[in-house]
Amino acid sequence: MTRIRISDDSLAKACSADAVAAAFESAGATVERVSSWGMHWLEPLVEIEGEGFGPVAVEDVAAILAGSSDKSIGKVADHPFITRQQRLTFARAGKTRPLSLDDYEASGGWAGLRRARSMQAADVVEEVIASGLRGRGGAGFPAGIKWRTVAEAVGSWKYIVCNADEGDSGTFADRMLMEGDPFALIEGMAIAGYATGATKGFIYLRSEYPDAIAKLRAAIELSAGVVAPFEIEVRVGAGAYVCGEETSLLNSLEGKRGEVRAKPPLPAIEGLFGCPTVVNNVLTLAAVPHILKDGGAAEYAGFGLGRSRGTMPIQLAGNIRHGGLFETAFGITLGELVNEIGGGTASGRPVKAVQVGGPLGAYIHPDKFDLPFDYEAYAAADGLIGHGGIVVFDDTADMGAMARFAFEFCAAESCGKCTPCRLGAVRGAETIDRILAGGREPDRIELAPQMHNAQTAPRSRDEQVQLLEDLCEVMRDGSLCALGGFTPFPVLSAMRNWPEDFGLEGDC
Repeated sequence: MTRIRISDDSLAKACSADAVAAAFESAGATVERVSSWGMHWLEPLVEIEGEGFGPVAVEDVAAILAGSSDKSIGKVADHPFITRQQRLTFARAGKTRPLSLDDYEASGGWAGLRRARSMQAADVVEEVIASGLRGRGGAGFPAGIKWRTVAEAVGSWKYIVCNADEGDSGTFADRMLMEGDPFALIEGMAIAGYATGATKGFIYLRSEYPDAIAKLRAAIELSAGVVAPFEIEVRVGAGAYVCGEETSLLNSLEGKRGEVRAKPPLPAIEGLFGCPTVVNNVLTLAAVPHILKDGGAAEYAGFGLGRSRGTMPIQLAGNIRHGGLFETAFGITLGELVNEIGGGTASGRPVKAVQVGGPLGAYIHPDKFDLPFDYEAYAAADGLIGHGGIVVFDDTADMGAMARFAFEFCAAESCGKCTPCRLGAVRGAETIDRILAGGREPDRIELAPQMHNAQTAPRSRDEQVQLLEDLCEVMRDGSLCALGGFTPFPVLSAMRNWPEDFGLEGDC
């Protein structure tokens, strides 16, 4: 009997993978639902004895079974998109059934937890530090240092909180990991619990991820005996972008309004319910089992460059021909990612801009495509890696409108606690409106018109540009969290790289 492997990842399902699977079953084949390889432009991707076919529609099923299909891509594992990667966190992607404990164990699962529990807790922390693992959620803070702080903190209770509130545009790695390899996240959290003295963990994710929620809850129940005495609970948020910020997330977990807390105290000292708390992203925690296996820390540290060690699951999205998940060592250039691996734009038009790091990331001009994927390199270029999302735009994009959208997004998602973010985003959108109107007052101002005072507004375009730059400086330096602090990145990068889209002559 023919055995068919088809992903049950939610992206594959959105591309009719369930209907394709049902058609194969109706034809007498045995179907196994597995995790996604991450080649999203080929979904639904069907695998038969290693050979891949995609994208597959229901009407292709008969030809595939008859051996006459023209949808073959050859051996999936030999596809250039896969062979160019260094997959550590996503080593099981496309190969295992997400909720099979047998598959997880057979592919090296629980080895890291067993080894960790054979060590002193402090030695586990030191091994994570030695690996060079930094937070994959955006800030890039060394994970082991955060663990050591919690381990040394005094508290009657300690917690591990997984920040799975994936809200950046063009990002999906957290979702893919939770849906495709949930035991890896659970194992990473259990190791973190052992290393820091925490016995309780929470996974906080958004309600827009129903498949991930169901997979995690099932996986937690299946693995409860393996990770005990560590316990994990799934908590579902309402999808507020600001709850991706760790202190807002903690407030939400406590049943409070999701707004930013002033720091200090840091969550590692006084976090969830006032107790020492590790807050790590999904990809950070899922990297830990590999690091804790024999030789894993040294292998992990051997990838990357400078202070950016290990691998990063990079997400290629937007107007790109080959969108998907590409895990590789730090150091790869943006040009390689967009043009060689991603295949350029899906529209076939020239690339105009690439936004890296979500809606708060800078827009990178193609003349900067030699920029290496590295935390410090992007910071030096007034950008950020963030969660590793890359969104591509072709030459039809209006960068003036994109800059305005950054302010609109900030205004809509602000928790409202600090003035630079709460008011700065509104004033910023109004100022861009005036710049786009040539320095004149636009016919209407969409955001908070009742607060606008036309008599005090500078009239010349040059004055408006200077006002915008001053406003961005205040938001960057005065906001309590990254939402207001990073909003200037897309705004200023758009204006400086594409002044013509703002009606400006020359460089700004």
